[in-house]
Amino acid sequence: MQPTRQTHVVDIAGLKRELPLFEVDGGVRIAVVNILGDTALVQAAASALASRLGVLDYSVLVTAEAKSIPLVHALSVATARPYVVLRKSFKPYMGDALSATTRSITTGEEQTLYLDEKDRRLIEGSRIVLVDDVISSGSTLKAMRNLVDRAGAITAAEAAIFTEGDRADWADVIALGHLPVFDGSPSTLE
Repeated sequence: MQPTRQTHVVDIAGLKRELPLFEVDGGVRIAVVNILGDTALVQAAASALASRLGVLDYSVLVTAEAKSIPLVHALSVATARPYVVLRKSFKPYMGDALSATTRSITTGEEQTLYLDEKDRRLIEGSRIVLVDDVISSGSTLKAMRNLVDRAGAITAAEAAIFTEGDRADWADVIALGHLPVFDGSPSTLE
């Protein structure tokens, strides 16, 4: 029998979801958003983000592998713009790839992101939008910015389904909602 896990209820573009709370560090818990396999959520979020991005001048969407791939794909379809996935492992066919290192809050481990040579040519000189499912500590976003800047792209905006943590850090991010960080006290639990 599985233990009962506390959840945090959210509304994402009109869809209700119960996000499980998981401890990431010393009693601090986060509500985990896992969009993989949730087609209805991905489509609703992509449609809502496409509407919010409609006023911007940009030509390419960029995300990091892996959970946000279905989101950026659906957003690409909705906006008729191509997308680039920054990979987490290097393959020889990637050619003269750029790399940047980050530490993810969900894994707690150091990760390297790679911008493939083909995709590097696509974004060079382009106005791009960085896309993620959740922007929390900002480390993945920082690594993505580093790569696109070094590739000569101009970041027009940053977008996500949710931001998390201190709202002031993410005032400029186009997001559909904001998630609190839970410290275990009754006032932070739903």
